[in-house]
Amino acid sequence: MARRRAIQPRVPAPDPRYNSVFVAKFINNLMWDGKKATAQRVFYTAMDVIQEKLKEDGHAVFEKAIANVKPVLEVRPRRVGGATYQIPMEVRPRRRDALVMKWLITAARARSEYTMAERLANELVDASRNQGTAIKKREDTHKMAEANRAFAHYRW
Repeated sequence: MARRRAIQPRVPAPDPRYNSVFVAKFINNLMWDGKKATAQRVFYTAMDVIQEKLKEDGHAVFEKAIANVKPVLEVRPRRVGGATYQIPMEVRPRRRDALVMKWLITAARARSEYTMAERLANELVDASRNQGTAIKKREDTHKMAEANRAFAHYRW
């Protein structure tokens, strides 16, 4: 840990099409083996597929999907007197964004469509309609936090 001053978080340059830092972060998370151009092509093709399929703006569907998948609560382990309890806690905003990106990309990769752009597009459409694997992951996280509400008094 730095002794002198707080470390400033790095903010990537906004993406070229939507001028959004969040989209740039999403593309960076989507990237595999440093192939950023491929990740951008996959993302923008997915936006075009959404546009053709739903006849609405792909970026708006993306924003709605992100808002639907964002978790509010999660459980974190805490050792108290030799026992480990799962303590429900609110998710910090930066972690919330990271979890959303990770869940959406993992769910898209697990789908069975032919191309990654189709998988991502369909997962985003499902998430915008409150369906799909990423939404199920959020629901499971919330259920776990709700089930462990009895241990909330161990929060620090």
